Amino acid sequence: MVRTAFGALIVALLAACHMAPPRTDDPNEKFNRKVYAFNDQLDKAVIRPVAVGYRKVTNPPVRTAISDFYTNIRLPITVANDLLQARPKQALQSTGRFVVNLTIGFLGFKDPASLLGIPLEENDFGVTLARWGVPEGDFLMLPFVGPTTVRDVWRLPVDSYFFDPISYYSRNHDFEYGQQYVPQLLYLVTLRSRGIDAESFLASAYDPYVFIRDAYRQQRLYKNYYGNPPPEAIEKMQGLNDNQDFDPDKLLEEQHNWERKNGQEPE
Repeated sequence: MVRTAFGALIVALLAACHMAPPRTDDPNEKFNRKVYAFNDQLDKAVIRPVAVGYRKVTNPPVRTAISDFYTNIRLPITVANDLLQARPKQALQSTGRFVVNLTIGFLGFKDPASLLGIPLEENDFGVTLARWGVPEGDFLMLPFVGPTTVRDVWRLPVDSYFFDPISYYSRNHDFEYGQQYVPQLLYLVTLRSRGIDAESFLASAYDPYVFIRDAYRQQRLYKNYYGNPPPEAIEKMQGLNDNQDFDPDKLLEEQHNWERKNGQEPE
């Protein structure tokens, strides 16, 4: 169960981005690259070491249990957005999954819902805006956040403030010394620890910034169409309509040359 977050992009879609042509719809690229460099240095200096330490002091079963807990406790975000998107069947399904794992799944540390055939669906306010026709807007790379778009960035405050049970609990209880932030920080560390296994994909990228940008947009495209985007939407996202002279063989050769230069064997 891989989640999107800073440094932990959707692994299953990364490989496809090697073949994406140059984008023409990134007007903020100069700014975005500077922010990407900042985030990358922050990750190397602080975030990744913490995630590595987390993996050293926990074993896979413990990490899986913690991951399952956070996956389940955040399902109200999906339920709320399913309702906002006028998808009652999916909302009922996610509610059932939440209740099953919260009860017989020991507060969500286990995942009996999957064994019962109740699928996991993730939804957010960015998808809700897309559902009702709000345009995507420019791609943005934000400090501490990572890749997003003008439309998707609204899912951060809306989902976190209105629909996230952890955020709601923290706001309505008294804590000392910043203890209210511990659940959110552990969640971020959990996300980043998942991304460690995917680092080889990014390390082999010809242009890591482009790699992350196009991987993010592809992942969001599939989410916005609930896993079934039309061919024309895929072509638009890949920029094929903007670059009729795109030569995938040439781009692949550039990738291989970069890999040879950096001591890697081309696939």
